[in-house]
Amino acid sequence: MLSFTNQFAHLFSPALIADITRVSILRVVEAGTVLMQPGDPILFVPIVVSGSIKILRPNTEIDGTGEILLYYLNSTDACALSFSSVLTGQTSQIMAVADEKTTLFMIPANHANAWMGQFADWRSFVFQTYQKRFDNLLNTFDSVAFRQMDERLVAYLSHRAELTGGRYLYVTHEAIAQDLNTSREVISRLLKQLEKMGKVELSRNKISLLSGL
Repeated sequence: MLSFTNQFAHLFSPALIADITRVSILRVVEAGTVLMQPGDPILFVPIVVSGSIKILRPNTEIDGTGEILLYYLNSTDACALSFSSVLTGQTSQIMAVADEKTTLFMIPANHANAWMGQFADWRSFVFQTYQKRFDNLLNTFDSVAFRQMDERLVAYLSHRAELTGGRYLYVTHEAIAQDLNTSREVISRLLKQLEKMGKVELSRNKISLLSGL
């Protein structure tokens, strides 16, 4: 708990941290674990301690296949859409999937709601979370509306590299295609083009980012 206290000391008061550690469930999940799906009741609000979670919006039209990546949650992040569902009593509208081994605090929804009136720092955290996720969604919209797929792929790879802090991405072409809501064949073709341009190096389930990406 000491590392959690140090990690969140710039966000939360000692009293709020004490409440979080008292009522929350500490959970460790492996990559690929589905934490939330559309239609699920919101019983907990997750706050990421370490690792990352990707938030996806599944396709609800026609055949219902595919999804689009909305944003990632990283250390000290929470999901604004979960907050919104808690405050309105709605079920989940998104899918949350662990992108790597992830540790998170699962805060019971009733406490997350009650703290809005009890802790000014919790209200500030919720409002900042809304703003951060809104900015993420605007970037996603701009990417889908105004960028070609090759530009979206480069932005995606660069963002993933920033999250991991390195130039090696351990991800399949299929997983990238799902995140960008396109086909594996399109992603493989574009990655081959980037490799020919000397911007990436491809190997099985691994992409090495080279200078100039």
